[in-house]
Amino acid sequence: MNRPWLRLLLPLPLLLVAAALVAWWLHAHERVPHRTPLPAAGEAAYNPLYALRLALRADGVQAVSRQRLDLAGHPLGKRDTLVMLGDPDTLAARDVDALLAWVEGGGHLLATAPGTARRAPAHPGGLLPRLGIAPHAGDDACADLRIPGQPPRVEFCRAPRFSLRDVDPELAWGDFAAGFVFARIRRGEGAVDVLSSLDFMANGALRDPAHALLARQLLDRNYRHGTMHLVYAASVPPLWRLLLERGWMAWVPLALALAAFLWMRLQRFGPVLPPPPAERRSLLEHVQAGGEHLRRYGHAGLLHAALRDAFLARLRRRDPLAGALEGRARAEAIAARTGLDPATIEHALREPRPGDRRDFLQRMARLIDMGRRL
Repeated sequence: MNRPWLRLLLPLPLLLVAAALVAWWLHAHERVPHRTPLPAAGEAAYNPLYALRLALRADGVQAVSRQRLDLAGHPLGKRDTLVMLGDPDTLAARDVDALLAWVEGGGHLLATAPGTARRAPAHPGGLLPRLGIAPHAGDDACADLRIPGQPPRVEFCRAPRFSLRDVDPELAWGDFAAGFVFARIRRGEGAVDVLSSLDFMANGALRDPAHALLARQLLDRNYRHGTMHLVYAASVPPLWRLLLERGWMAWVPLALALAAFLWMRLQRFGPVLPPPPAERRSLLEHVQAGGEHLRRYGHAGLLHAALRDAFLARLRRRDPLAGALEGRARAEAIAARTGLDPATIEHALREPRPGDRRDFLQRMARLIDMGRRL
């Protein structure tokens, strides 16, 4: 009896189960937004002072950033501020003279003394020696930082400290015994701020309110009076200097390996030796023709006997006990060394049938194979 309404009721349990699953999912789960920080892209990927420039512009301060100092293309104004994130020891002498003259006219320079205790002494004509900055021989230590309204904290934990020689700083952070992490040196109408590190001004570090307040305090001298020049690589030294100072761990082993290779390949003088004799194709062809001649005229047994005697002589050298045996015992001893069948070995050692070229070739090939297997 045909009942169409029964076919309509069959999917009803499945629909009820699906509805129950959907209701449970909506009741047990909640949509929560999740933010995943993406890696820096564009200028923020290579300019560590990009966030500082945006923050200064948002505060109404004119700020520009560039990779190189380039005093000729970007002259500095009287009340400008220059932040150099690179190593000041890489500056040329003319740039050092121009910077000091600009500072004496009212400029404000912020420079770092990175790694002064880890490298060779700086050039006497460099920026840091002319300011009275010298490496500090003590161990690196953190500097206490206290900001009103915030808990005590430490900064410059991984930055080497520096010493002051024959200079009286206007402001300083540290002492002569443990070294300094900050010093403001007055020159003429301007000042030079030397810090162990400017990492707190980098893109990610400015999110910390303490770092933002510290940066704002350091930049306060000429704030809103001129342009902020942010240079994140003050000068790039020549390639040969970079390789000499920082690449010696790579090129010294390579140079030693090259010297060892040249020593191994070097021609050594000794007694004059005659050149080794070259292969004579005519002699090989003569030997092959002699063997073909003997086989063709019914003397194949001589060739087989010569090869068998050579094999037995080699067997006596390799295994004297097996070479002293005869018959079946010798075949079994050879089979134990070569892995061949004893019957096949006895067949190869017997003289081939006269006039049977195929039998001759088989026995000769087997003897050669047996000799290689010993």
